[in-house]
Amino acid sequence: MRRVFTMVLLGGVMGLLAFCSGRSEQKADQPSETTQPPAPEHQKMADDGRISLGLNARQKRHQLANMRDHLKAVQEITALLAADDYDAAAEVARLRLGSTTEMRMMCASMGDDNFEKLGAAFHESADRMSEIFKRRDKAQALEALAVTLNHCVRCHAAYRQ
Repeated sequence: MRRVFTMVLLGGVMGLLAFCSGRSEQKADQPSETTQPPAPEHQKMADDGRISLGLNARQKRHQLANMRDHLKAVQEITALLAADDYDAAAEVARLRLGSTTEMRMMCASMGDDNFEKLGAAFHESADRMSEIFKRRDKAQALEALAVTLNHCVRCHAAYRQ
């Protein structure tokens, strides 16, 4: 049990690190809403092989806020599972990570079919995770959380803003 929990947390941390390492400046050929001075050299990132979604500054801010909320939701779910509060964990999974109309539209708005598929798979796994939490079985709950986090890791390994 402890090993599964550790793997779930490690997956979340790795997903966060992949996301954070993917921050980069907007390309010069992309329109910008605001003119910003160039980032200091230590903040620039070399091309890491991930696919850029080519988002404008407004889209980047919106997506970043969404990703941060997803991470916060995973942290809340982890704490709720540790406290055996399966009903609350199921609600957080369904409402904050689940396949809502808003989330499906956001994934579709990125203009990349594979990104949309990965995003849909993530949100659908959160729906399944919510249902599994209702069984009140910690091992199954942690396995479901690991599956959902795997979608995060796969997406952040393939894409950057």
